[in-house]
Amino acid sequence: VNVNQFEVNVGTGEAEEWMQVAELEECTVTIDNNTETWKSFANGGWESALVTGKSAKIEIKGKRSVGDKGNDFIAGKLLANGQDAYIPARKFVGMKLRNVDVGLIVGCYINAKKAGVDISISDLETHYMAGGNVDRVVEALIVAHGAKIKLSIDNAKAIDLANRDILLAVQNCVTPVVITTPPISAVACDGIELICKVRITLQSNIEKLIGGAGEETILARVGEGVVTVVGSAKTHQIVLENPDAISKTVLAKGLDNGTAFQILSIDIADIDVGRNIGAKLQAEQAEADVQIANAKAEERKAMAIACEQEMRARTQEMKAKLVSAESEVPKAISHAFRNGNLGVMDYYRIQNIKADTKMRNTIGENGGNNS
Repeated sequence: VNVNQFEVNVGTGEAEEWMQVAELEECTVTIDNNTETWKSFANGGWESALVTGKSAKIEIKGKRSVGDKGNDFIAGKLLANGQDAYIPARKFVGMKLRNVDVGLIVGCYINAKKAGVDISISDLETHYMAGGNVDRVVEALIVAHGAKIKLSIDNAKAIDLANRDILLAVQNCVTPVVITTPPISAVACDGIELICKVRITLQSNIEKLIGGAGEETILARVGEGVVTVVGSAKTHQIVLENPDAISKTVLAKGLDNGTAFQILSIDIADIDVGRNIGAKLQAEQAEADVQIANAKAEERKAMAIACEQEMRARTQEMKAKLVSAESEVPKAISHAFRNGNLGVMDYYRIQNIKADTKMRNTIGENGGNNS
């Protein structure tokens, strides 16, 4: 027992420092050979064998001794799966005291180290305590590292804490995403409606994910650009003949400014001819003009009726004045008799004139009725 000793190298870099593991009880080394066998005609059917690989397994058993370099080294390698993912024992204790999910942090740390991502336990622990999604951040860093995309740990954590999907953003950098606008209705100068569908190829802009606008802004800006281009065309046939003019004009406007994406291409997926908006507007305008004319005619009719009623009222008023004046005639005749200004013959002459006038009026009315 005293002859066989087990030591580990706890040094860093080229400096070696071999230490025994404290409280080590058992140490078993197992070496297995991977042997391939076959039978060939040349050997007369005899079996041949060849060692194609070897595997070594070291099993140790002992008590945990915090503070011993050898023991701490073994504890740090417990979940490292053979990779350079050393975790000091004090880190485990600290994470337990701070109610950090040790299994999650260690697993993400090992995955990052295996992928070659330069990250520390403290980075993951602080992000976990800040409420971030450690899994997504580590996966995003691994994908970015493999795709040679520049993404720092601090930037990845900031993007995740800003409620952005950092993994999806990195994946969209590797494989651009294509979004389709809803049907966009635009009217050319000749009044014909065109209904367009546009496909937009987007690539995430990692540097602008924080504070940059999303896909909704891109869709709104592209829709505005399509309406502007179609609306400036003299006829809808021009747009149908050159639909790529819409793509070129809209793409040249720099619609991705201030957004979290870079527009790679804008393609017209479909153009349909819709309604004749110009003719419809003219028909509606004509109908509105008719309604206005009818309203004005009704107004004039109402004014004429009011004027007629007013004239009738004035006629009745004048008749009343005439009756009032006629009622003064007998009084005047009586007054003339008393003063000697009117004789009897004069009175009879007046009566004859009245009778003659009445007769003439009666004859005129009967003649008008007969005709």
